[in-house]
Amino acid sequence: MTPVELSHTVLHAVRSAVDEGELAVAVPETVKVAPPGPGGCGDYATNVALRLAQPAGRPAAEVAEVLRARLLRAGGVRDVAVTGPGFLNISLAGDADAALVRRIRDEGMRYGHGDALAGRTVTLRVPREIRAEVVAEVTARLIGAQGGRACVTQVAHGESADIRPVPAPGDPAPLGPAAARWALLHPAPHDRPSLGGEHLAQREDNPLFRVRYAHARARAAARNAAQLGFTAEPGPMDTVAETPAGPMDTVAGIPAGPTDTVADTPADTPANAATAATAPALLRALADHPRVLAQAARAHAPDRLARHLVTVADATLEFLTHAAVLPTGEEKPSAAHRARLALAEAAGTVLAGGLTLLGIDAPEHL
Repeated sequence: MTPVELSHTVLHAVRSAVDEGELAVAVPETVKVAPPGPGGCGDYATNVALRLAQPAGRPAAEVAEVLRARLLRAGGVRDVAVTGPGFLNISLAGDADAALVRRIRDEGMRYGHGDALAGRTVTLRVPREIRAEVVAEVTARLIGAQGGRACVTQVAHGESADIRPVPAPGDPAPLGPAAARWALLHPAPHDRPSLGGEHLAQREDNPLFRVRYAHARARAAARNAAQLGFTAEPGPMDTVAETPAGPMDTVAGIPAGPTDTVADTPADTPANAATAATAPALLRALADHPRVLAQAARAHAPDRLARHLVTVADATLEFLTHAAVLPTGEEKPSAAHRARLALAEAAGTVLAGGLTLLGIDAPEHL
């Protein structure tokens, strides 16, 4: 379940409570969910109960309990806790991570495309300046990815414009197509872009390099897995310990013998610890991708997508560096390896799709 889907789930809970007379408030148009802050728990948190408390004429904690009961019945939600003055802390079901990875595999580089601007035609008036023109081109592509249509028209100097970022200080062409576009798109519109050679450096302090390198690392993991004879399959990413079965234990309904084993609990291994430490940040970044694309399209702000790709890339590199995506030594590929590989491949897909929207290529090798 992505943050956008969870937001809709929370909104449905509010609407249900209003329709059934448990809350007397106007249903908000949107509900924001985000990773929990200090003192919170679970996967996501929302302050919707605090927002509704005053118009409902009830304490926020009571509003939260009304919504909590409904959220606990929603598909994909494992638990809901109320913390502080009335924050709802939502834990997703155990298969939510695998479902997200499957969705990205199914949708490919169109993951995150939607209908937020369906049926709308947006006119973008742009001055004759290279940065504004590139921003407008990518904005039009983002609007199209959200079901809308953009019409870009150029305006003369001094006329009103819909897109007018701080102009480029010179000609970005010497940087080459990829670095030039990144130099113009990555900074916020009010920031003056730099056209220096730092955009060409293959080192960690170059955000474009990190994004493309993370994509190449994800693709390399898939190639190496194929050489080892296994492919990706979404599922639990923890290695499971096997313990001797007792006389009453069964596997698939068959009594276990004295030497049989039954899958028990996740094994306490360094690989599991590394996965637990690095996978959640990557999963959150991937789940946030549809929201970022929709906001970038609405705000005419490709820089939001560029910075989001840096977040995805950094989480991807952390995961690939520390989690055991591939077996080592004499280790046999396990279901956990296949699931970790599936997450890595999903990250590569999101990075490739995002770079494509920015008009930047995503090399398989760096």
